[in-house]
Amino acid sequence: MPRFEFSLSAQDDTLRLAGAVTSPSFARAIAAIADQTTVEEGDRLEIGVTGFPPARFESVVSVSDGSVAWLPQGRLAA
Repeated sequence: MPRFEFSLSAQDDTLRLAGAVTSPSFARAIAAIADQTTVEEGDRLEIGVTGFPPARFESVVSVSDGSVAWLPQGRLAA
């Protein structure tokens, strides 16, 4: 199983949580991280495996039900 290393930071760049999680999939790794902390609007997640650059995401909270979605960060415009 892959070992995903991650860091979760607040909008002001304060590190909130960092570590590693072993998971069979990327989606399950993100779910496991979400279970360990409360995610707020604008939080940033960097996650990846050794040897590759990390993926970067920013959290968006739904107004209707409070659910959290992770949007890719740093993508170039087409």
